[in-house]
Amino acid sequence: MIPICYPIIFVPYIIFMKFKNIAFLFSFQLVFSVVFSQTKAPANWFNLDHKKDKIYGVGAERAYKDLIKDRKGKPVVVAVIDGGTDTKHEDLKDVIWVNLNEIPNNGIDDDKNGYIDDINGWNFIGGKNGKNVEQDNLEVTRVYAKLKSKYDKADTNKLSESAKLEYYNYQSAKDVFYKGKQESDLYSNLYASLEKGLENLRKNIDTKPIVFDQIVQYKPQNSGEKMAKQFVLGFVGKKTSVNDSVPFCTYILEINSGKEHFEKQANYSYNTELDTRKIVGDNYFDASEKYYGNSNVIGPNAGHGTHVAGIIAAVRNNNIGINGVANNVKIMVVRVVPDGDERDKDVANGIMYAVNNGATIINMSFGKAFSFNKKVVDDAVKFAMSKDVLIVHAAGNDSKNNDTVDNFPTPYFDNNKERASGWIEVGASSWEKGKQLAATFSNFGVKTVDVFAPGVAIYSTTPDSKYAEYDGTSMAAPVTAGVAALIRSYYPQLSAVQVRDIIMKSSSKICRKVYVPGQTKTKTKLKNLCASGGIVNAYEALKLAASYR
Repeated sequence: MIPICYPIIFVPYIIFMKFKNIAFLFSFQLVFSVVFSQTKAPANWFNLDHKKDKIYGVGAERAYKDLIKDRKGKPVVVAVIDGGTDTKHEDLKDVIWVNLNEIPNNGIDDDKNGYIDDINGWNFIGGKNGKNVEQDNLEVTRVYAKLKSKYDKADTNKLSESAKLEYYNYQSAKDVFYKGKQESDLYSNLYASLEKGLENLRKNIDTKPIVFDQIVQYKPQNSGEKMAKQFVLGFVGKKTSVNDSVPFCTYILEINSGKEHFEKQANYSYNTELDTRKIVGDNYFDASEKYYGNSNVIGPNAGHGTHVAGIIAAVRNNNIGINGVANNVKIMVVRVVPDGDERDKDVANGIMYAVNNGATIINMSFGKAFSFNKKVVDDAVKFAMSKDVLIVHAAGNDSKNNDTVDNFPTPYFDNNKERASGWIEVGASSWEKGKQLAATFSNFGVKTVDVFAPGVAIYSTTPDSKYAEYDGTSMAAPVTAGVAALIRSYYPQLSAVQVRDIIMKSSSKICRKVYVPGQTKTKTKLKNLCASGGIVNAYEALKLAASYR
């Protein structure tokens, strides 16, 4: 799926995707009021401390001041497996991992690791000709397309037990695929009609500025204009003056963005004919194939990965941009996530590359509801565990219980009995006081989600030396990865399993009840939403780490 984050500007469209009938079109006013009426998050809040600052950040600033001070830590390599990272960003360029055994741009695999000119990492969704995958379809589309010919007319009475499991997976994928495709087609047409209706309203009224009373008095000529009129009134219906102007250009831009979103879904997300592996040039069905891709780790859209990298390790106290959670970090960039769902083969190879090239922590801020080849990912995770590498993964943004729904990749192997010992699954918490401490969008699960961490209104790096606020468990995972990096830097003798144990035990336990994500009435304690019952706390983690032997 699209990497797990919500840039604030896109929140209306994410909510809009869940609309079930046309009446909800006119709820945009409510959506905007919810998004923009929130009190602004305190600067650098995810690094602040509950006891000192009265904010449930991770206490990194307090840890530097009171615990780390002038101590020298050991450099830690953190692999950001994502959609690409801007390695030239002003606040990141000094913390990007450099493969010292490779000579830049000479077209030779100098270190004999199988990857030519992998100076800052590797891109598994690019081709040898320099082209890169930008858009891709969803995994549900690929699973449906793969199994359709095999099971569409299958007689379940003649299927083996193993085939029946695959058949039921196909039926589930088929249902999700058709529901998604139908909704994308419906809303794509709806947006197109609304966009045309708005253009007609503006053209037919033909005054500057268009004022509220002109919209009220206008008699629509067709259903598109009628819908457009209702849409505008839904935004400005509470205006007190009939002469208030109506910002038509803003509405048209918003609607155009929505139309593009659903057109993208039709052209890419639910397109069974799309084959992006022509760009990569590998044999996708050969999971053992490892040496493909290119060295362009930035890619065509590095917004998400750049934001994640900044949270972990943006240079601290340089009077530029932000302070990342951890110092002494080098970010290894591994690109496997397109605008669409990542592929299991690429995820597995990304993990293997990171481990083999020195990463001791891997951040994975992505996820999906279906898996194409879970075993190949499981094998890569097992390899990482055998090499004492910690994996930090985002729990997802669907307000769902991961104990009962799938969010791949998972820390559980195929038999669902064995769990990766050095894996941390992270939900998102908010800076807001009160019952909204667990982010409304965050997935949860007392068995599958280990801990919560700041993931709302997180200000971090974006491409071209810019900065922005994003929401998501995508942000909570790198906050946690940054804390893990602090522990591994200042207590390098500790294993990945011990680091995970420390983060869980030292988390700030929340005793009061909070709203269950996605609910407005149901409340529970955080211990019923994650295994630790707490929010990551760097200050307490470093104190606890000092006592480990």
